[in-house]
Amino acid sequence: MNILLLIGGLVLILAGANGLTDGAASVAKRFNIPSIVIGLTIVAFGTSAPELVVSVSSALKGSSGIAIGNVVGSNIFNSLMIVGCTAIVAPIVITRNTLRKEIPLCILSSIVLLVCANDIILNKEAENALSISDGLILLCFFVIFLGYTFAIASNSSNSAEEEIKQLPIWKSILYFVLGLGGLILGGQWFVEGATGIARGLGVSESIIGLTLVAGGTSLPELATSVVAALKKNPEIAIGNVIGSNLFNIFFVLGCSASITPMQVGNITNFDLLTLLASGVLLWFFGLFFKKRTITRFEGIILVACYVVYTATLISFS
Repeated sequence: MNILLLIGGLVLILAGANGLTDGAASVAKRFNIPSIVIGLTIVAFGTSAPELVVSVSSALKGSSGIAIGNVVGSNIFNSLMIVGCTAIVAPIVITRNTLRKEIPLCILSSIVLLVCANDIILNKEAENALSISDGLILLCFFVIFLGYTFAIASNSSNSAEEEIKQLPIWKSILYFVLGLGGLILGGQWFVEGATGIARGLGVSESIIGLTLVAGGTSLPELATSVVAALKKNPEIAIGNVIGSNLFNIFFVLGCSASITPMQVGNITNFDLLTLLASGVLLWFFGLFFKKRTITRFEGIILVACYVVYTATLISFS
């Protein structure tokens, strides 16, 4: 039953995110909001909606291990597995701006989370937790990131004008309402299924969040990146991963912690340092060897690192 809830919840979340995004983007287009603004707000929110719904639902139900594990695990999955698989399909060329600014910003987000989640070491507290003030700090970083993104977008050509479909108003509203309903109901099912599986297997919710939940909520990014590589546009994967990782830490965890404080629990410094190392490895591969290119061999190394991390996690659980 828990597996059915997990799968059914994931399907509803993915379908709901897609419907909500299409409906909202179509309404925004009808009010002559520029496509680039729609892409940076509504569409970006839509691709991170699975992580947001699962993390907020988990936090509200007291399952902070799933909430934080979902984000940390998703970001590790993004940097190692998604970029790795994409590079294996087709080598990824990284732009100079991404290498100098966006990947370092992603590394910074991991450092900020590492600092916020180490209350025992830094503040001599009894336990590690993401407090409401930590959540507000993360949201402040998100606002800065959003401002940077809009500044970059204003200097680039608006080539996505034809990509946003304008639906009839009744269909736009229907998509939006059904999508929102799917996200809410799917999030509840997914969290119930994940916590049930954790209890049944006798493992912590953190482990389930870092592996099963993280992989499930990252499926949209994986599918988008691999398809882009098959269509000879593998560079899309890097933008997809960097944007998703920053959105997850600054916005998803920021919102979740701002609503209710979250105990870090069994999310250890091993997991947080692995997250940091995955970003550094991505930057290192792009900077050295074949410059500004992640090769197939480097993609294999990234995937192997994820397999070793997951195996270590399960072995010591």
